[in-house]
Amino acid sequence: MKRLPWITALLLMSASTAALAAPDSCERVKSDIQQKIINNGVPESGFSLNIVPNDQADKPDAQVVGHCANDTFKILYTRTGSGAASGSQDNAPAEPQ
Repeated sequence: MKRLPWITALLLMSASTAALAAPDSCERVKSDIQQKIINNGVPESGFSLNIVPNDQADKPDAQVVGHCANDTFKILYTRTGSGAASGSQDNAPAEPQ
């Protein structure tokens, strides 16, 4: 019975550590996605990635390309004006010819 407070404290400490690591995991996921987009031939100046809370993910000019922090944040892809070459993305809207 004396172990219960120690186990509870240990579980609480591990949960708070995971919550503190969430922003770092979002940056890591964003970096991985950015590298994949660049590897598909899109110049780094041709897009931007933003980490936003779920309730701010509905942007008309952006596409959700990832999520992080236990699905509490979304990573949005937005094309920019300079060097907007399209990579091979299945969900990207087709442009008129």
